[in-house]
Parts: sequence; C-alpha cells; structure tokens
Amino acid sequence: MLRLARSGHERQVEMEKRQFCSSSALDETARIQRLLDVSSALDQVTDLDSLLDRILTEARSFTHADSGTIYLRDGEKLRFAYNAASASLISDDSERKRFNYLNHIIPIDEHSIAGYVAQTGKPLIIDDAYEIGENVPYSFNPRFDQEANYRTVSMLTIPLKSAQGKNVGVLQLVNALDRESAEPIRFTEDDILYVLLFGKDAAAAVEKASLTRRIILRMISMSELRDPKETGAHVHRVAAYSVEIYQRWATLHSVNTDELRRNCDLLRLAAMMHDVGKIAIPDVILRKPSPLTKSEREIMMTHTVVGARLFRDIDSPLDELARQIVLNHHERWDGTGYPGTIGDIDLDPIVMGPGKRGQEIPLFARIVGLADVYDALVSRRTYKEPWKEKTVLETIESESGKQFDPEVLTAFFDVHPVLLAIKMKYAE
Repeated sequence: MLRLARSGHERQVEMEKRQFCSSSALDETARIQRLLDVSSALDQVTDLDSLLDRILTEARSFTHADSGTIYLRDGEKLRFAYNAASASLISDDSERKRFNYLNHIIPIDEHSIAGYVAQTGKPLIIDDAYEIGENVPYSFNPRFDQEANYRTVSMLTIPLKSAQGKNVGVLQLVNALDRESAEPIRFTEDDILYVLLFGKDAAAAVEKASLTRRIILRMISMSELRDPKETGAHVHRVAAYSVEIYQRWATLHSVNTDELRRNCDLLRLAAMMHDVGKIAIPDVILRKPSPLTKSEREIMMTHTVVGARLFRDIDSPLDELARQIVLNHHERWDGTGYPGTIGDIDLDPIVMGPGKRGQEIPLFARIVGLADVYDALVSRRTYKEPWKEKTVLETIESESGKQFDPEVLTAFFDVHPVLLAIKMKYAE
C-alpha cells in the first residue's frame, strides 16, 4: 500500500496488483526490458559510492527527476550517502561534488519525510512539498531551498528494502520535470511502479556492495592494529581523493563515460588497500616515533612488494588494479622512487630495482601516490603536527615533474575544494 500526500491531503492507492501502463505493448516491453538491463548492470558494480551514483542516475533518468538523494540506514538513523543534482539546483561542478561529502544525519522517526518512509517502510508521494498540510506527522524542511534559491515541488520517496525485507536506506527523487517545458510536475503512477521495482534490486546491490566494503575495511583494520597511521579514516580519505582526482584527469583527457565509470568502481576499493603490505613490517619500525634509520627504511619499503604478493592470484580487474597500486604508489615521476623494476616480486630476499619513471608508473598508482602524500602532510602523525594547507599545496606544487606527474597535479589542484570537503567528512 502506497502512502500518498497530495495538495495537503493523503490518499491511499493499491499499487501492488497493477502492471506497467503504457501507450502501447511495445512501450511496456521496452520499459520492462530496461528495468531488467539496469538491474543486471547494478549487480556488476563493486564499489558502494559508484553504485549509489548509478542508482540515482537511472532513477532520475526514468522519472525525469531534477535531483535525488540516497540515505543509508545506520542503526536508528539515516546517513546522507549520495546526491545527484542538476545544474538548475547546483550550477558549480565543484559545489555539487562537495555536497556529496556532507555529514548529514536524519533520525528515523515520523518528523522528516525520509525518516517517516524509513520508519513506516512505505513509499510516499508528494505533489507539492509546500502544500502538505497539517494532518500528517511529517513536514518539509525548506532550508536547503532557501539557501540554494530552489523550489522543491514534487517528491517521490521510497524505502530501499532487500528481498528479505531489510530496510537498507531511502531513495528520494525531487521534481519530476515535464519533458517539453522542463517545469516541475507530479510523479506518475508508472514512475512509482518502476522505482518500486527498481528499488528492490537497488537494495540488494547496496547490501552486496556494503558487504564488500566492510570486508575490505576489516582487512585494513588488521593493518591499523599494527600501524597507528593506517586508520579507517585515512584509507577513506585517500580513496575518495583518488577518485576525485581521476575523474578530473579523465575529463581533461576525454575518457568516455563507460570507461570512467568502470575505473571509478574499481579505484576506490583498490586505493583503500594501498598499504596492506605493512602488516608484514615489524612493530618496532611501524610505531617508531622518531625518523627511521637507513636499514629500517629499507625494511619499510618492502611493504610495497609484500602487499602486491597478496594479489598474486589475479582473478579479477580489482585484484589487478590493487596489485598495481600497492606495488607502485611510492614510485616517483623522476625515477627516484621504490621498489622500482623487479623481475620477480615473489623471490626472496627482496632487492629493489631501478625506479620506474614517468609513464612507466601506472596511472592509478601515480594518482594514489599523490593522494597518499597529501593526506600524510595535512594529517597529524605521532612524529609531526598537520601542516598548514597553504604550505602543503606549495610543497606539492614544487614537486611537479619530480615526485608527481604534472598532469595529475593539474587535476589535483582543479578538485582541491572537493578534497577539503572529503577531509572534513572523514576527519579522525
């Protein structure tokens, strides 16, 4: 049973027994086929953030919605997870990206629209957010509209329920647009049916991607027990920095949408694992508060090779990318990094080779290497205080063509405002 709010009044409509309505059997068949194709595509997405982006992209496309938001359930609260807004809502690209790194939490209760849907487990349709009326417990908060000079009209909010009935979050779409006038209109009942069916597959995909991320974070937590610098916040920051830098680099190099989407899906998870090899480094070195000796530095450098060995049985694109990043993220553009070119990384003892130079270093390792250095400089460590942002940027810029790829640096500076938002979201 759908719970609907229309012009300030609620009305109940039995929807489960209806089928897709269209002007022709061909339209109906095409719509159902699209649903199947999209659902199948979602199952192939590994990274949670990439998945949320895909879910919102498809839901907005089908309903012609101007914007959308996904909240994920976190205990008895909803945590803002992803937003997709058109240029009419947020015109600046950096501002749109920064918006996705807000730490916004909503209680699961009847007071907010998203909280109400999460609590009741029932979809909610609103034709005009400013005309809900007083006979319902929830209300619309106009604060964002006021700040963004926007006008929310129609809203479609559904619970994301898994096949087992577990509520994993809420999907909210805002302002269905007329395809000719681009003016806000009500969501149609066909829109509702599609989103409800789509939401079941989306919820299952979210559960799967969330599990994958939890498994990776558990593996990283083993390193965290050994190395106080290798925290969950650190790996989240490095991964998010890396994705934003790559997206900008890809735009500058005209990478097509499908390739960009595939790479972002893998990059975030692979970047999280960049230092897993440190689990093999002795505590006396990892936890040493003072500078390392020459022999200690040589032992520390082996974490790149040891980590890469964990992915020796490559059986997926994620394994391959993780291996590249783990092995090469300490190489330098000028060829003075490590571990360098090694014939067989499985041989002991590990002997460092001549450093890889320039394009010999895989692109994603160059990106993660920069993200890792930036995070190290702006973060507090046992042996140092965080550097001032201005000093960090000046230092990084001075390493163009030496430690860092100049083109990757260009992308880094282009997205720097977004990186600041990431740093705040995943603060220690």
